[in-house]
Amino acid sequence: MNGRLLPWTGSEEKPCYLIGDGDGYVSRIADQVEGVQLGMAGSLLDHTAELLSGEGLTKEELHYLVRRLIESLREIKRIAESRGARLAGAADQPIVET
Repeated sequence: MNGRLLPWTGSEEKPCYLIGDGDGYVSRIADQVEGVQLGMAGSLLDHTAELLSGEGLTKEELHYLVRRLIESLREIKRIAESRGARLAGAADQPIVET
């Protein structure tokens, strides 16, 4: 069994890990949360492109936009690290032929 980095943080922004086989309830919730986070990141990118293509973006709007982009990038980085670790762990598993 390997630990899975979950797509959310605990208190004080510390990472949360799940120990298990990856088939349980929390794993399914984590998969759903990752899906939502990836979808929101795509929407944020589209919205950012729209805002930057126009004129009249205030300093406050730009600051807000950059904060949301940072949050989204942090979430996506966590997802990438989690998936990369799971892929590396899967590579260490023996292949069982049936």
